[in-house]
Amino acid sequence: MSVSTLDRFTLEHAVALYGIDAWGNGYFGVNEAGHLTVMPTREPERAIDVLQVVEEARRRGLRTPLLLRFPQLLEAQVQELTTAFAKAREEFRYPATYRPLFPLKVNHRRSVVEALLRAGEEAGLGLEVGSRPELLAALALPTPPGSLIVCNGYKDNAYLDAAALARRLGKRVIVVLEKLFELDRYLARARNGAELPEVGLRLRLHARGSGLWEKSGGFAAKFGLTTSELLTAVERLSSAGLADRIVMLHFHIGSQITEIRRVKNAVREAARIYAKLCRSGRPIQFLDVGGGLGIDYDGSRTSSDASINYTVQEYANDVVFGALEVCQEEGVPPPHLLSESGRRLVAYHALLVVDVLDVISPAPAEVEVAPEDNAPAVIRDLAEIAATISVKNYREYYHDALEYRDHLYSLFRLGLLSLEDRARGELLFWKIAERAVAFAKTAKLVADEFLELEQRLHEKYICNFSVFQSLPDHWALDQLFPIVPIHRLNERPVHRATLVDITCDSDGQVDKFVDLKAIKPALEVHPCKRGERYYLGVALAGAYQDPMGDLHNLFGTVHEVQAVLDPEGRTVLTGTQRGDRACDTLLRFGYTRRGLLAGVRALIARAEAEGRLDAAEGATLLERYRRALGRYPYLA
Repeated sequence: MSVSTLDRFTLEHAVALYGIDAWGNGYFGVNEAGHLTVMPTREPERAIDVLQVVEEARRRGLRTPLLLRFPQLLEAQVQELTTAFAKAREEFRYPATYRPLFPLKVNHRRSVVEALLRAGEEAGLGLEVGSRPELLAALALPTPPGSLIVCNGYKDNAYLDAAALARRLGKRVIVVLEKLFELDRYLARARNGAELPEVGLRLRLHARGSGLWEKSGGFAAKFGLTTSELLTAVERLSSAGLADRIVMLHFHIGSQITEIRRVKNAVREAARIYAKLCRSGRPIQFLDVGGGLGIDYDGSRTSSDASINYTVQEYANDVVFGALEVCQEEGVPPPHLLSESGRRLVAYHALLVVDVLDVISPAPAEVEVAPEDNAPAVIRDLAEIAATISVKNYREYYHDALEYRDHLYSLFRLGLLSLEDRARGELLFWKIAERAVAFAKTAKLVADEFLELEQRLHEKYICNFSVFQSLPDHWALDQLFPIVPIHRLNERPVHRATLVDITCDSDGQVDKFVDLKAIKPALEVHPCKRGERYYLGVALAGAYQDPMGDLHNLFGTVHEVQAVLDPEGRTVLTGTQRGDRACDTLLRFGYTRRGLLAGVRALIARAEAEGRLDAAEGATLLERYRRALGRYPYLA
């Protein structure tokens, strides 16, 4: 929906501008107050006001940056996924079952995992783990009776011991053999009489995924058995009398698969391998189609890296139908299906809220263009261009201004201009650039130089967070996340800005934003008002960002709040968790609180001995340092 500067800006305009209906999956909206809302049941009349949650958190002493979790969205996503597979199985008369698995690596947070397990109890939701520590966590979690724990990742004897322990404690554990050296360890345990978990075999398919994680599949993939290795593994297990332990085939062609045809190809290839093994007299119970079910981050419903060109129902249909058709062709019973759709289950439930601290603007709001009579010639020339540039001459005059700017700096380097003259010349140049961009937009075709110039003129909103801690995928992979103001959505956003964080690293910025047709270089934002907070929300941040965040500049985990709707439709904060303190992040690098205090005490003692401090002042300074260690690392 286009909006001219003369139109009244409405809530519908805000929803269209930020693509909320496109990427929100029905969970996000805007209320009459202009506040972003979260709708766990997709009903506008039953909505959580995000700004009210932030304000209540502040009253409880939890300031931004703040991660809001909406556990009811976890329940909704489990329901969406299991319902899609149930419909697909009914439509195609698929005789076997489907069970979802949640990969712990996607979000290790216990409250998140337990909420998923509760929501998926009826569906038998299980867990996928990729390491021994993850298995140890899964072993102690309340998984539904009969659900599976699937063990991926490279395995040593300690990992296999943990799997055997879990089996002994009543969990159904399937150890996926990724390489033949893992098979050697498994067979050695069998020869020694050790307890053995059931076995899955990971396939290295010819099929590959698409998008940022495409290299996870194909013949060059890190994990999986080639066809010859698969046959070797089956034969060696059979020769050892362990053929009945092989209960699953597994594959994974990458996270966030953007094209549905890649899913179809992989399922059919894996199903064919399954069917051939079954026909050779080696029945297998489960086919695990791995992860990859994507999220439409930009709302475009295309095969771009930030989107997917299919729905959850299409995904389920293609998995179910693809497996069924191949098995019917081969005359074998279809397998029970598993999927590890972690991103789809948890991405929507988390919203990062940050506050804007200040604004960096390359172009001044107003510049007096009339120069003094005694101003240097270069200043008078720039002022004349600023006063006379128009839609008819903007290209020529901007090029002239570039020459004058270079001349300005040459004169300054030679000592022929004062610092005040340099400042005046810079302000005039940026005013000319700003006007040139405005005039260039009136042309049918905007020249590339003015498109690039416009990007340089975007404001920078300094936001109170760390990209490296809270949005590591954006820094490392250019992953796009929807970003939207959580309030003032009934006002026209008249500025465009990129976002910079508070780390001392130039990579600590967000300069790519979701759009239905392209990747925007700037976000539409409102002018900051003196004395009022301005909040931005980063949506769909629930997958991978928690476990992957780092401690750049010792900015640690942020405060968290859980918010739900009660049966009467009231918003209730069901849990809060304080983020790291300065002493917490320091401790991870060997700086103990005791050691730090000891070092400061030594400095105070030396100052007192030298007469620079008295005892009372020394005690005051030590207490100030102690309090600083216990504070939130982010800016107040």
